[in-house]
Amino acid sequence: MKIRSKLPHVGMTIFSRMTNLANENRAINLSQGFPDFDVDPLLIDLVGKYMHQGFNQYAPMPGVQPLREKIAEKQQKMYGANYDADREVTITSGATEALFAAITTVVNKDDEVIIFDPAYDSYGPAVELCGGKPVHVRLAHPGYSIDWDRVKQSISSKTRLIILNSPHNPTGAVLKPEDTAELSKIVEAHDLYILSDEVYEHIIFDGKKHESISGRPDLAARSFVVSSLGKTYHATGWKVGYCLAPENLTEELRKIHQYLTFSTNTPVQMAYAEFLDHEDRYLDLGAFYQKKRDLFASKLKDSRFRIVPCHGSYFQMLDYSDISDLPDMEFSKKLTIEHKVASIPPSVFYRDGDDARVLRFCFAKKDETLEAAALRLCGI
Repeated sequence: MKIRSKLPHVGMTIFSRMTNLANENRAINLSQGFPDFDVDPLLIDLVGKYMHQGFNQYAPMPGVQPLREKIAEKQQKMYGANYDADREVTITSGATEALFAAITTVVNKDDEVIIFDPAYDSYGPAVELCGGKPVHVRLAHPGYSIDWDRVKQSISSKTRLIILNSPHNPTGAVLKPEDTAELSKIVEAHDLYILSDEVYEHIIFDGKKHESISGRPDLAARSFVVSSLGKTYHATGWKVGYCLAPENLTEELRKIHQYLTFSTNTPVQMAYAEFLDHEDRYLDLGAFYQKKRDLFASKLKDSRFRIVPCHGSYFQMLDYSDISDLPDMEFSKKLTIEHKVASIPPSVFYRDGDDARVLRFCFAKKDETLEAAALRLCGI
């Protein structure tokens, strides 16, 4: 029997492909976005503690109560946002599940969804699986800012949702207050929903402040705000994310969430709930990663790469146009095979495969890993 693919143009994700290539060539893997350093020992001990206390069965579908309460408290402290822990906070099996559930909640057949390119690669396929149509708006290179006039021109009577991501993957750009002000005017005029992917909310640099959509009541009232405990606490493999949304949106989102994963790892949820009391672990995260960004940049100062400004996330874009005319996909493969450093070619994050001759490198790595990678890159 021949299967009719629902995603005929989708193959293996670029993250898996580049990681496989890195492993085959014993390259330093700065492609896939995960740390190579250990999770905080206290957090690991807390997971063991709750396992031994018997928290090993299904968690409640929305998430364990202590964690939902701690997240609601944190959101209020950080952004002045008020979410009801019972009715407006949902724990998910990673942020990607939350993104999928949110898109599925509001997107129906023939609805249009605005996505900013380059975009995290799960957005478009989720929209298509709902029968919707992604409408791609290109961020302005090299600063990767949003052209709001272009956004207005892209809105039609079928537009249902705008997907935002700040700090931005893959570029490291961040939203500014004037961006959220423009967004507010647009969504009010056109009665749109917002999905705000804020998984790198605490990884922001140079004295800048994260512009959470939850911090503006007018926007929060029509928004899904998604974040990731895995990104914040260097535990991406534990796959724990969450979604904040008004009660009417959360009620519908949970109907979908319960048939995706139903619930998320119970002892890990309990451990996170207790660990969130250590506020310094997330308040100091920006400074922690800024040191890594600056270290990586300093070691590349004598290279032929040009550094693209990065104000958030743990990804550094490097311009290689002075080195090669190869397309980014081919150059990233060459870099992995011949120079033993793996990266991500950002053209895969564009609908039309736009290629600005830049590569994305993850600096969520040990200092010695970054130094070794930079040494190899400087040898080109």
